[in-house]
Amino acid sequence: MVVIKKDIIYDNTHNLKTDIYFPNNTTTKTKIMIFWHGGGWFRGDKEAVKWLGIKLANAGFMTLIPNYRLAPKNKFPAAHEDAKYFVNWLFDSQYTDQDDRHNIVQIGASSGGTLALYLAGLYGFPTVTWSAPVNFSAWIKDHAQVKPAKDAKKELGLTKQANINQAFYKYFTLTYANPPDLPKLDADNYNYNNLSHLFMINSAQELTELSDVLTLIKKLAALDHTIQLLVVKGSRHAMDYANDYLDESLDFLFQALKGLKDDRH
Repeated sequence: MVVIKKDIIYDNTHNLKTDIYFPNNTTTKTKIMIFWHGGGWFRGDKEAVKWLGIKLANAGFMTLIPNYRLAPKNKFPAAHEDAKYFVNWLFDSQYTDQDDRHNIVQIGASSGGTLALYLAGLYGFPTVTWSAPVNFSAWIKDHAQVKPAKDAKKELGLTKQANINQAFYKYFTLTYANPPDLPKLDADNYNYNNLSHLFMINSAQELTELSDVLTLIKKLAALDHTIQLLVVKGSRHAMDYANDYLDESLDFLFQALKGLKDDRH
């Protein structure tokens, strides 16, 4: 039976909390999972993915699902800073020991996947992203005519899904980041010095063009990193396909942890 500890404060200044899901057979060898929820950095909550926390714990991971500050009240780089703060809190907490850095993996959904990419480059955690948006500055520049809208069908009367997606993409991007900060939000400008194992899952028809992800992968490959990409047919986004590709995600992470362990011996 999974034991859940709720609302553990990891940042007193901003009153940020995490939930922890403990597997039934927690030992010193238990692997650690961080899951980053999505929501375009302006919405989303750890409580909405409780079901996933239970599944991940049942798969053998001590699973942490933190909340982070949300826009528009908290603009970029607030969520990114919170994610980094959370990792350092975890390192120093009672829930890890010195060797656990090599036992930590992460999954990020949508904008949570972008946070996971940021951390993967800094800390080397084996990482799976589900529909992580990666291109912001060039996309905004190339879509100057698009009007931002949270619900473009209702607000702007748009009917084509591609147009609705573009309006939403522009809305959440500019809700989180001011235009001068967009290049720093771009995933291809993150520090990937410590990147180890990365598995990106995306739909064929995402919120933006798949070419954005391919451009990032090309850059990472040029830096001699190993990246896997799985393209899922259709237009499902992140949590819409989470259940169907959870096994593939966990298989990748288990193999990555085994590889890291073998490399250390």
